[in-house]
Amino acid sequence: MFRVGILTVSDKGFRGEREDTTHLALREALKGGPYEVVAYEVVPDEPPMIKKVLRLWADREGVDLILTNGGTGLSPRDRTPEATREVLEREVPGLPELMRLRGLEKTPMAALSRGVAGVRGKTLILNLPGSPRGARESLEAVLPVLPHALSLVTGKAWKEGHHE
Repeated sequence: MFRVGILTVSDKGFRGEREDTTHLALREALKGGPYEVVAYEVVPDEPPMIKKVLRLWADREGVDLILTNGGTGLSPRDRTPEATREVLEREVPGLPELMRLRGLEKTPMAALSRGVAGVRGKTLILNLPGSPRGARESLEAVLPVLPHALSLVTGKAWKEGHHE
């Protein structure tokens, strides 16, 4: 199983003014795959806090895949991609490109997403939109390639149909 952390970036969610339902949509999308959600946290749209959790989960907690959601739009507080880039060692531009491409099939607003993806150590980090629907659809766009990507990043053996 690949160990997954879900990091919700939301000022209102952090303050308890909005229930975070996006993480539930992501958990649902991961069901049936070789994934186990082992970490979940809500942080405000503050780059130092985002970077702190990304580093902790990647460097010390041994999380294989970190899914961030929120903070990828155009508002002044949306800084998740910038915070993520600061902790990445290598970017993987094809994943967000695929998410945006699939998103454009449903809404032209997908072109406004600034999410990034990349690798830190043996962890793949992927920025998703903040809405439950946008996050789930973006994740579903890349689910077919995630096990192979994670196998390459983590060194964990995986074959289609089962996890070794």
